[in-house]
Amino acid sequence: MTTSERQVTHGPGGRILTHTGVWSPDGEWIVYDTRSDAAGEVFDGRRIEMVQVHTGEIRMPYESSHGAFCGVATYHPRDGRVVFILGPENPTPDWSYCAYHRQGVIVSANLGGPANSSRAFTNTAMPQVMNLEARDLTPPFTPGALRGGSHVHVWDSAGEWVSFTYEDHVLAQFREPGPDHDLNQRNVGVSIPWRATHVSANHPRNHDGQYFSVLITRTVTHPKPGSDEIAKACEEGWVGANGYLRADGTRQGRALAFQGEVITAFGKTISEVFIVDLPEDPTLPGDGPMAGTETRLPFPPKGTTQRRLTFTADRKYPGLQGPRHWLRSSPDGSHIAFLMKDEQGIAQLWMVSPNGGSPVQVTRNPWPVASAFTWSPEGRFIAHVMDASVCISEVVTSQTHRSTPRCDAADAPRPEACVFSPDGRRIAYVRRIVEGGQAGNQIYVVKIQLVFDGQFDGI
Repeated sequence: MTTSERQVTHGPGGRILTHTGVWSPDGEWIVYDTRSDAAGEVFDGRRIEMVQVHTGEIRMPYESSHGAFCGVATYHPRDGRVVFILGPENPTPDWSYCAYHRQGVIVSANLGGPANSSRAFTNTAMPQVMNLEARDLTPPFTPGALRGGSHVHVWDSAGEWVSFTYEDHVLAQFREPGPDHDLNQRNVGVSIPWRATHVSANHPRNHDGQYFSVLITRTVTHPKPGSDEIAKACEEGWVGANGYLRADGTRQGRALAFQGEVITAFGKTISEVFIVDLPEDPTLPGDGPMAGTETRLPFPPKGTTQRRLTFTADRKYPGLQGPRHWLRSSPDGSHIAFLMKDEQGIAQLWMVSPNGGSPVQVTRNPWPVASAFTWSPEGRFIAHVMDASVCISEVVTSQTHRSTPRCDAADAPRPEACVFSPDGRRIAYVRRIVEGGQAGNQIYVVKIQLVFDGQFDGI
């Protein structure tokens, strides 16, 4: 295998890649946000930018205003739209940025114009900006609207439905658990482009949205020890490009895998792999009001089925482990990949079927997987960081191959993102390097050329 690594951004400024969906559909652009710190933990970015991977040209499809910040950008898989988080405009002490005071915004990244030199911004066309979801903070709440904040928006492979994680402003007022109310707990939701959602203007933070949005997971305040009840749902990923085959041979059209936080019979909190099968029509009410109440979370729509896939409480190292990562499905939907420690305490890649069963260990390396990860488009490889290198691991053989040479820890590929391009020939990631005496995040791309003659140098 031969590789070529190339730095595609230069100069000062913050740059954070999302863990998936950073490439334009044609593989020519990479979208990122401009949060200033290395890990993006400080939500202070004011621009969504995109870099042309061959020329280094920088374009800016969005710049926030009125005191708002933006970040966590992902591309539509079929066209030039980008979705990202927008924090509050004109923030106030009672409405500043937090997990339940943010929203999804869509902007067209097809800006046109001639290619320019690095760092030259071109905005030759006014981008169209729209709210993804509606917000309604005044009861009775509006079906299809949210009452809080959404985060990490990712389109499905068809470019239709959008997944997100969610926290609830209405329930955040409750600081202690009680029998008469739910608490604000992280959940997973989807936005569907079937119709716009319009809400009353009787609250200054209410707004309309272009999509119909619902929660599709169900949490409880106090999960029963040893049960499948969860206190948190997060780090989700779409299952398959076209869903997955059930055990009976029928196809489940849409599903999301996610990490669910359970309590073991011994009282320990761990995360396990869960899946939620989505109905064809998610606008129909289920066991409770889809818009929620003043004391209860919104209920999932009719036909939503939440299932636990892994049961690891009895392992030496129970639960999902390793760096923060999002569950990722193989393109055919047959496997869901996650990180878990082996018997030596090393975080490795594992897989489980969406139909359940025993997890299968993928990697068996002396170094832990050190980043979020993505599958190659044909489903043969998984890209990740390990031992200060970008690596790809073959799913069938369990062999891992370095795509970049090992480097010093200070400028090693960062853990937040390691993302295959749409054609599977390149991987985008971030290094923090020193330029002009100043440390900053820079986006890199490594081009991969595989020689299928059995001459791989495995790790």
